[in-house]
Amino acid sequence: MNRLSAVERALREAAPHEIFDVIRSVIERRHDARAVDLLLVDYAMTRLQPVGVLPHTRSPVPVYDSAPGRAFGAQEPLCVYDRSDSMVTVYLPVSVRGDRLGILSVTLQVEEGGELAADILEELQEYADALAHEVVVAERDTDLFLQARRAERLTLAAEMQWQLLPGRSCTRPEYSLGAQLEPAYAIFGDCFDWSASADDLYVTVSNGMGEGIDAALLTNLAVNALRNARRAGLSLSDQAHLADQAVYGQHRGEQYLSTLLFRFHLPTGDVEIIDAGSPRVWRVREGVVEPIELEAQMPLGMFEDTAYVPQRFRVEPGDRLLFISDGVYDALSPAGEKYSLRALAASMRSTRLLPAPQVPRVMLQELLGHRGSGPAADDSLVMCLDWHGRSTTHDR
Repeated sequence: MNRLSAVERALREAAPHEIFDVIRSVIERRHDARAVDLLLVDYAMTRLQPVGVLPHTRSPVPVYDSAPGRAFGAQEPLCVYDRSDSMVTVYLPVSVRGDRLGILSVTLQVEEGGELAADILEELQEYADALAHEVVVAERDTDLFLQARRAERLTLAAEMQWQLLPGRSCTRPEYSLGAQLEPAYAIFGDCFDWSASADDLYVTVSNGMGEGIDAALLTNLAVNALRNARRAGLSLSDQAHLADQAVYGQHRGEQYLSTLLFRFHLPTGDVEIIDAGSPRVWRVREGVVEPIELEAQMPLGMFEDTAYVPQRFRVEPGDRLLFISDGVYDALSPAGEKYSLRALAASMRSTRLLPAPQVPRVMLQELLGHRGSGPAADDSLVMCLDWHGRSTTHDR
């Protein structure tokens, strides 16, 4: 514990752009490591990008069909041995509270025919965990890690949207969440948000009208209005009303935002929901895929002083909820064929064994196979929530 505390202290005292250099130096000194690299997942979650001073970095590694990609997907350390040189490369997940940032890669010498000792593997994972927390904090003060994640340049609208998001995955004993947006480097209107307290989880899924910066500005206004109301302790209906007023006051009904708002009560699984637009909700329960039918209410900002009334349902342990924007179910193939609800349901079933953080990326990859590689007519959002429920012995 003293060793780890010293490393954590050194990370806190380092300049933000030097925190990886600190971890690399510690590992090289303690374990005579031959190589230490940090790979961060890119915005599309298809590549692991080496961290370094641009443009002098190594080539990215695919998430699919690579050893670091397998460690990233499984969120477990993976040891790859080179018996001819008595070397092992360890790939360690770099994650914070379920938000998967990337992989720490460490290459070490081992005895001929030997295995990496369990205590060394545990120590290396502790370093990866400490580094993950510092990367999240350091991104407030340096562009190094944000730049490393880019496989290509972001549009300005996409830059605004990614900075607005809370993360791309989150886990707690009661639930596991994952979400993804496409096209990752050119999104403009779709967005998601979440926040949890001791007993409540708030989730919003938004689909702003328009394109480019106009859509991004609209979404930024609405999301921050919702956050402002939530942080003031207002009810779900009042949160929707305040955001509705903010958007209408700015655009007078000429622009508006389709939004789903949820409040999950963690001890019971009771859910309040306001359906203010086009994103849809699907439930997978005991292998059965079905839409959750809701009473549609007006999008945020369409009319002045709209009153929003929550509806209610309950989630059960083992339920999976999927929140999907119209850019998915309205997507057209090159021949003009709409992505069918049957294809969407089949995609939900085919991903049923994957953990929630992996589901959105896989579903959007399947959508890309239908839509083709050309420019998207609309951006697409998939969020997956796996509900585990709270045990009676849960300690808050």
